[in-house]
Amino acid sequence: MSPAPPLVTHLGDRTVVVSAIRQGSGVLLTDRLVLTCAHVVKSGSVHIAHPARRERVRATVAWIDYRLDVALLEATEPVRPIPPVRLGVLDTREAIPGCEITGFPRVQRYGPDQRLEADHYTATVLPMAGRVRDLLVCDLDGPPAAGPDDEPPALSGLSGGPVFAGGILLGIARQVPQQREGRRVECVPLGPVLAAEPFVQAYRRTGALLREERVHGNFPRDLRYEAEYAQALGVAYRRTKIFGLDELSRHDSEWDLDTAYLSLEAQAQVRDALGPPLPQRIDTLLTDRPRVLLRGEAGAGKTTLLWWLAAHASAHTLDDDLAPLNGLVPFVVPLRTLRARGGTFPGPAELSGAAGLVVDAAPEGWASRVLESGRALLLVDGLDEVPPEDREQAHDWLSQLLARYPETRCVATVRPLAVEPHWLRSEGFAELRLLPMRNEDIQAFVASWHRAARLSEEDDTDRLDALEQDLSRQFDQNPTLRDLARTPLLCAVICALHRRRDGFLPETRWSLYRSALEMLLGQRDRRRRIGAPEGIDLSVEEHTQLLQRIAVWLVREGQSEFTREQALRQLGRALAGMERVSAQGPPAKILTHLLNRSGLLQERTDDTYQFIHRTFQDYLAAKEFIEDDHLNELLGHADEEPWQDVILLAAGHCGRRELALLVRGLLDAGLRHWAQSAARTTVHVLAALCAQHATWLDDAVRTAVQESTAALFPPVSDNQVGALARLGPAALAFLPDPRAMPETEPEARLVATLITGIGGASAMPHARAWARARPGLGRFFAGAWERFPPEEYAAEVLTHCDLRHTVLAVSDRRQLRALRHLPYVPALSLRLDLSDAEIAAALTGIRLDGLLLRRATRLTELSFLSTFADSLSVLDLGWCPALRDFTPLAGLHQLRNLFLNTQGTLPADLAPLADLPALSHLELRRLEADRLSEIAANPGVTDLTVTSQRPLVLDGLGAWKSLRELEVSELAAFDDALDALREHSRITVLRLTAFP
Repeated sequence: MSPAPPLVTHLGDRTVVVSAIRQGSGVLLTDRLVLTCAHVVKSGSVHIAHPARRERVRATVAWIDYRLDVALLEATEPVRPIPPVRLGVLDTREAIPGCEITGFPRVQRYGPDQRLEADHYTATVLPMAGRVRDLLVCDLDGPPAAGPDDEPPALSGLSGGPVFAGGILLGIARQVPQQREGRRVECVPLGPVLAAEPFVQAYRRTGALLREERVHGNFPRDLRYEAEYAQALGVAYRRTKIFGLDELSRHDSEWDLDTAYLSLEAQAQVRDALGPPLPQRIDTLLTDRPRVLLRGEAGAGKTTLLWWLAAHASAHTLDDDLAPLNGLVPFVVPLRTLRARGGTFPGPAELSGAAGLVVDAAPEGWASRVLESGRALLLVDGLDEVPPEDREQAHDWLSQLLARYPETRCVATVRPLAVEPHWLRSEGFAELRLLPMRNEDIQAFVASWHRAARLSEEDDTDRLDALEQDLSRQFDQNPTLRDLARTPLLCAVICALHRRRDGFLPETRWSLYRSALEMLLGQRDRRRRIGAPEGIDLSVEEHTQLLQRIAVWLVREGQSEFTREQALRQLGRALAGMERVSAQGPPAKILTHLLNRSGLLQERTDDTYQFIHRTFQDYLAAKEFIEDDHLNELLGHADEEPWQDVILLAAGHCGRRELALLVRGLLDAGLRHWAQSAARTTVHVLAALCAQHATWLDDAVRTAVQESTAALFPPVSDNQVGALARLGPAALAFLPDPRAMPETEPEARLVATLITGIGGASAMPHARAWARARPGLGRFFAGAWERFPPEEYAAEVLTHCDLRHTVLAVSDRRQLRALRHLPYVPALSLRLDLSDAEIAAALTGIRLDGLLLRRATRLTELSFLSTFADSLSVLDLGWCPALRDFTPLAGLHQLRNLFLNTQGTLPADLAPLADLPALSHLELRRLEADRLSEIAANPGVTDLTVTSQRPLVLDGLGAWKSLRELEVSELAAFDDALDALREHSRITVLRLTAFP
């Protein structure tokens, strides 16, 4: 998000000096476009000057109309960061007092160097006075300063100066007739300018939204109030919160939207012969849809999106697709808040107060003026939180408001099933639906969340870096955790819990799910002060009882979706024993409430529903199995993968007797499979996991679990390792002594893979013992550095590893600092964007054979490589856009393999490569050259790869005297290339990756 431009506190800040055939004034429409008079410009060079900057800016004439006496200039660079101006056309016959004209007239020139200072006049606009001649006529409140008769008029140089009514540009000054004591100023009105197609095209090329306002009067207080209102919106909506988790402090439960906002994917709810449209980012979908009904599940990010739009549209900080919304005035209407206050749907004058912002009362009629001008952005949050009997009233309110002010843009949010499809189609609304976050969205969310957390003064950056990396790894390796985080709400819950517990999420999955369920099934709505919009009032336990009846039916049927009729049958059976709930309405009404308010159910198709995540279904089904005494049914399915999560979650609902029966039954079920098979390992690991967090378990059962688990070690297959890793740190107690293991590598590799798969501080002693005893496992331990505390791991594990056959990757600064523990690194991959000074400091005292830089945008020179002149044999320089001097490479006497990304590099810059004495393999990626001969040849290179930006002419091959293998991405002239190859008979291999 781009930084906010300086607040325009006075419209005179838009006034500039225009120097061309003569000197005049002009007005900044955008940061580059200037409107002035044609007679000031005419032809030749044009320069723009602004008092806020020292140097002048060159400009070109984008459009000129001598009849209107108006010209549009486009500066070669931004003159000043400033939001687009408001453009107005008079729509009244009444005089408008209190208007302002600013410019640089003759009377404001001082000293021998004729320094300029803007002058400022107040005037009354007289709509009728210039009507016949299509002019905008102003009458100054006082006469200009008089001067000698032989000098130019006092106001000469004012031509092109802007005329403002409040915050709206009405036109530019053109001339001052000699009559009326110089108080009459004739101006070019904006009406014909805005109607000129060349002006429209030039304006739209800047990306600014061309919006014409009808002006009926002057309201100077509006401009100041809008600045205050924008600040109040920023204060109110720059942070978002997580509701419903008692264990989180206030600080942990909220984060900064400026830093942490993530643009999610959405899908348009339309169908055609080609099927549903492809998902797109919500920013893109909102661009060309002035009215949107946004559907999304509980916690999908609907409210966050509205808050973010409100804060940034008012601050003019939206960019790319949403830039046209900059400058709109957001009116946030949180319907749940209005309902909690007992309020009604707001009229125009009440819109600015609907959100309860901390700001003074608006000037009388301000909101109506904003709506009439087409500058309003109406953000209606939570149509589903209006009781069903009032939703038709909500429809009428919104419909009438938009019919009265048809140019108003609007985004309204609703849960998927709260209103029927196309509920607002007659009002011109397009329907979008927010989609679950993809894997890369989750990782981006984790990065954003922790970036926002770094703004806190309570945590140090290193700690948060470690937490972010650990959680990112857990999401990458744990599909169950990742799938639970498909909505921003639940992903934020996990981030906050992970931070709160110093990197440790709740020990059992059911404790995490229990917290989320309590939030979704009551605490979230209660803290948001939502009552009972459907007329149904259920406790958390009542919600749970109803939902677990649906969930257990789905598990038994092997389904994850259900129809309305199926749900009604299950609810009917449940309600037979729930007198308080059944008294509130029939199953159909209860189901509607669950779909709209629980946050756990979502629509799959028009008549098919599912839980927002299979794990919630399994958790609730497990609760039902235990409460209904169906333990044997669970055990009968112990070998079936779809049931194993249900069984594990059931352990969290068991009492002492049930848990012992469950664990013993699983041990018996595992014995049906041969020893150390993947099947037995899976079931016995399941038994161990069920027993792992038991508050109390019979000694005999616990002993049996320990014996059955010990029998699974050491693992003999990769499948077995995967199952054992589910035990986490508990598996470490069963690891064999590395000195007692056979010398063959496969068995030792499996143990090393299990240790690194578990990772963390608890696995450190085992990793150290195995690295010391088996240095040959170095490549396995090196690849798992990020899973352990970096400093201790480098000093205690990696120092004992044989790293000759691996590339050691450094992906964070803690690992970079820990490199000092490793005096010899055969090959190092730096995956950080570092400066040359940082790289030099990190590599001091290290012997290095190979160095790989993935992306080095801060790298400006290569002198640090001189330390490795006698050892470095492999160098891979990724994208280094600031690097131009390759001379230090010539000092690398042992360099045999060189890989360069040469994007943005001139072929002449690569001349030092010809002097590398040991170079045999050279790869030039993204070469910006037309001919091979533009590259200075190294006669010792035997293997050359060139990936060019454009087709390459294969000439100059004779200079590459030792060349044996050549790979080229694309040849400019294939036949000529063949002739060149025939002349270079030493080339035995030619590879082409593309053809002309």
